Amino acid sequence: MVAERSLGAVVAATESVNELKSSTGTGPKIGTSLCASAPSIAEALSIASIALLSMTSSVALAAQRDSVDDDPIGRDTRVAAAITPHEAVTLDTDETEPAEIDAALLYYLEQDRVTVAEGIFNLKLAVGDKRVYEGKLVLDTLTGSSANGAVPQDERQTFTRPSGNGEYNIDSGNTPLDDTFKDTRIQLSGNWAEIWSPDWSSNHGLYLSREYDYTSMGINAALERTFNKNNTQLSLGMAYYYDLVDPVGGRPVALSKMVFRDDFDSQAEFRTEFDKTRQIASTDKQTVDLSVGLTQIINRYMLVQVSYNLSSLQGYMTDPYKVLSLLDVSGTSEAYLYESRPHERIKQSFYLFSKHALSTGVTDLAYRFSHDDWGVSSHTFETRYRYNFSATFFGQLHLRFYRQEAARFYRAFLNSGEGLPEFASADYRIGNMNTYTFGIKMGHSLVDGTQASYRLEYYQQDPYSNGEQATGQLAHHELYPSIKAIIFQLGLSF
Repeated sequence: MVAERSLGAVVAATESVNELKSSTGTGPKIGTSLCASAPSIAEALSIASIALLSMTSSVALAAQRDSVDDDPIGRDTRVAAAITPHEAVTLDTDETEPAEIDAALLYYLEQDRVTVAEGIFNLKLAVGDKRVYEGKLVLDTLTGSSANGAVPQDERQTFTRPSGNGEYNIDSGNTPLDDTFKDTRIQLSGNWAEIWSPDWSSNHGLYLSREYDYTSMGINAALERTFNKNNTQLSLGMAYYYDLVDPVGGRPVALSKMVFRDDFDSQAEFRTEFDKTRQIASTDKQTVDLSVGLTQIINRYMLVQVSYNLSSLQGYMTDPYKVLSLLDVSGTSEAYLYESRPHERIKQSFYLFSKHALSTGVTDLAYRFSHDDWGVSSHTFETRYRYNFSATFFGQLHLRFYRQEAARFYRAFLNSGEGLPEFASADYRIGNMNTYTFGIKMGHSLVDGTQASYRLEYYQQDPYSNGEQATGQLAHHELYPSIKAIIFQLGLSF
């Protein structure tokens, strides 16, 4: 069930997308090119600049999805693969080039929570020097325990499952986790890139993702104009997504109370009351993304990129599997209420990126600021440093820091003495948090020319209070537990 995906899993998927831009063909293989040929500084920057100039629109559209708060339902990995037309410039012919095949496996493990296994297969085919076709298949499985939003208590807690069939129990003092979380997702995407003239090029993509309770379909397009002797590129991109949401057991009525089988004399009575808390029909969500980006080569050693992104979302954005604890003055739960979120959201982000060629490799720096009308704001700082040990072997360090301010309607719990708000959610993914990622990646060429890479990273998320006072028994419990995870990825390109 996609809505129960943990924030860490989303981060892992997002990081894998970013890394796979260089290892599975979904973006310019800058690192592979630098490693394989051990070029001079000028040649290294040339490779990087051509690649970045051609992928401006892709980066701009994807940038707002890279931050972990962008989609609390976990749709970060859905951006359709965008092939860059300038990558295909090799021969001035109409002949079909040999296909490039890239594959990767990613394994993500949270401590005591979610485990993710993801496989990616990418096929790219260049036709002459003006056209590139690409297709990508992604299959991932998620299992483990997912936080339901309730707070820990001194006594054992019981929750009704989303389907209404059965219950699960949480021991005293523990964060309420539903340990039956399980989902499988398949994603298909295709892209066509075309160079129309020396100054104009375009990208066009289709996207489809399907899992048990969520279906997403999308299209994207970008137009790029190069000028100033190919040292400057201006791009304009758009994307549209239509998502169908069909939660297990139906959509809960906003802020309705969870009912329990033991409170009724018969199963029929329980089911009647349970159905009153549900909207059975499926619903939808629509997203429109717009972006404008500018990439500029500063000198033979450096280039910069800046982009602005605007997203408009309308439709169902409540997580149907999340609840809030309704507490009395002693901090004891009186009831569990299903969360409620607005049906509209406007998001904006500003992205700044620079890449520097060094005598020993390449380093890049990135900053992104994001804000939306829910009140969620975030700052992301990220850097990578790639060092070429030899013509066939490289190492890379990765550091990332993310800070997020909570949505206005985020509440860790509700107090029974206060009136119910229109919107409320205890989902930590839209709460205050700091996250840290530290990683290392190694890559080398095999005997047959295949490029292999290995990535190992540590991820930690530290939520923190938004000022709510933990009264009564809550003062003795951890309301904002940290989440720690390990990420491993193996990539092959041949």
